[in-house]
Amino acid sequence: MDTLKVRDAKDVEEVVRAAIASEQPLEIIGHGGKRGIGHAMATNAVLDVSALNAVTAYEPSELIITLQAGAPLADVLALIDAKNQQFAFEPVNTAPLLGTPATGTIGGMIAAGLAGPRRIRAGGARDHLLGAHAVSGFGDSFKTGGKVVKNVTGYDLCKLLAGSWGTLSVMTEVTLKVMPKPEAERTLLLRGLDDATANKAMTAALGSPFDVSAAAHLPKSAFRTGAEGLSDIAGQGEGEAEALTVLRLEGITASAAHRAGSLRQLLPPFGTATLIEDVASAALWSAIRDVLPFAASGALGAWPVWRIVCPPASGAALGTQLARETGGDVIYDWGGGLIWAALPPKPDAHAPAVRARANAAGGHATLIRATDDVRREVDVFHPQAPGIAALSERVRASFDPKIILNRGRLTRSAG
Repeated sequence: MDTLKVRDAKDVEEVVRAAIASEQPLEIIGHGGKRGIGHAMATNAVLDVSALNAVTAYEPSELIITLQAGAPLADVLALIDAKNQQFAFEPVNTAPLLGTPATGTIGGMIAAGLAGPRRIRAGGARDHLLGAHAVSGFGDSFKTGGKVVKNVTGYDLCKLLAGSWGTLSVMTEVTLKVMPKPEAERTLLLRGLDDATANKAMTAALGSPFDVSAAAHLPKSAFRTGAEGLSDIAGQGEGEAEALTVLRLEGITASAAHRAGSLRQLLPPFGTATLIEDVASAALWSAIRDVLPFAASGALGAWPVWRIVCPPASGAALGTQLARETGGDVIYDWGGGLIWAALPPKPDAHAPAVRARANAAGGHATLIRATDDVRREVDVFHPQAPGIAALSERVRASFDPKIILNRGRLTRSAG
């Protein structure tokens, strides 16, 4: 495989133009940690942006950071954590789920657009992306957005780049909002609820005035793998693990404690809530964010994993039916609006059942983990309705008419 390591945006332009001239599509990678998501690409030429790894500017007092796309995510998180700041959308670390080294980059974080539990309150990656420098499939550099929230005139192309999986452009530099880390976090735990009752409890909590920042439900079966950060809480001493419904409140210590107490008084119809704080709470939500019960190193490591997004009110019914039909396990995040489903191995990864259930609920499903053979046979990303597909194609063609960038990653038919 021909790997082309670039040093700056000018190098990227030259590589893309050469690829256009030779009609040779390019696979874009940072460190390749998310290569297992999507379809195998129709190319043997790799554009490696890992050397574009500098922090261009960081202004903690202004809550913005500008980075080259190949900057290692772990290093960036450590840098902003030292200033008591964070990316509010809680980017998912896919390494445990995919069984890859934890070498994700800022570009990969934006291109994948996978947000964690705070998505329901803080928005997704696209909502925190203020500006970007990138090279299009024409081989031309362009700039979109700026370094302040109100600096966007014309089309806000940043929103298109987030979640595009590298099919529209090669990002070289991005500017992101950072936010102060909360002083404290409190998590209320309800035990033993079935999925439907848990869905009602999460809905009640999220509809309350107490500013809940995350709501998740882990059925009893999710604990059989003994995931780090979860097993101690689930077992709580002796006996068998119970289903766990968890609600997070964040902010200054006095506020978080007061709101947790007030919310607790709303929850008796669903059971008696117990409380965990700060370090224990953070470990729990990190495990939920990174889907550790379904980790590649765990008991379900050989099972395909789906990520299903649907209206929160439909989540419990969808997840319960899917688990019953397939014999799989599910975890609910976003108050029921995000379902992670690990399903027993099958040549089609249960795609017909998953897609039928997602469509019926008005949602969509992405196959995050599967073998190469399965990914050749199944649409990884949810098939779009004809009108949306036509619009997506027009957008892609306006950025990359020759389909040079990540050809075939999103659809099996491309190329």
